[in-house]
Amino acid sequence: MALRSPLTPARLTPEQFEAFAALPENRERRLELFNGMVCDMVSNSISAQISARLIMAIGRALTDDQIGLLTGPDGGYQIGQHRLMPDLAFTSPGRADAPPGETWISIPPDIVAEVLSPTDRVSMMAAKVNVYLRAGVRVWLIDPEDRTVTVFAPAGLPTVLHADDTLDGGDVLPGFRLPLRALFPEN
Repeated sequence: MALRSPLTPARLTPEQFEAFAALPENRERRLELFNGMVCDMVSNSISAQISARLIMAIGRALTDDQIGLLTGPDGGYQIGQHRLMPDLAFTSPGRADAPPGETWISIPPDIVAEVLSPTDRVSMMAAKVNVYLRAGVRVWLIDPEDRTVTVFAPAGLPTVLHADDTLDGGDVLPGFRLPLRALFPEN
C-alpha cells in the first residue's frame, strides 16, 4: 500500500527514501520504494507461513556448493531506482558468496518469491515483476488464495503451477523440487 502524507513528497528519490526509512518512527516498519512511492509492506499469517515454508525448503535443499545468499522478507534489494523487499530472494554463489552488509543489496538476486497478500494490488505486482525480469531475476509469484505459483523467467512465457505440480529451482537451484501441496497451509 503506497503511503502519501503532507510530510512526504509524492515521489521520493532513493536517497530521500533511505533518509525517510531511517527515521526513528519508521525503523520498525517494512518499507519499499517503488516508482518513487513509499510502500508499507503489510503481510498476513498465511503469506508469512508460505514464505517461511519456502525459505526452509530451499535451506534444506542447498548443498555446500550451492550456498549463496538466501534472504527472507527483511532482505532489501536495490534494483535501479527501486528498493524492494521480496518475501524470499536467492543469489547464487559466485555472485554473492557472503552477505555484503549493505542495507539495500546492490546485486540483483537470481530468484525472488513474492507471496500475494490481501493488500497487494495486481497492477503493482505486475509492475514489480517487470522490474525484476528486466534485471534478469526469475520470479515466483505465489497466490495463496488460488494455491498457484506463477513462474516468470527473464526469457520465455510465464508458467502457472497448481497444487498438484512441483516447483523446481531450474538451473539456479539444481536439485530443488517442492511439491506445491507442501507449500500451502491446509485451510
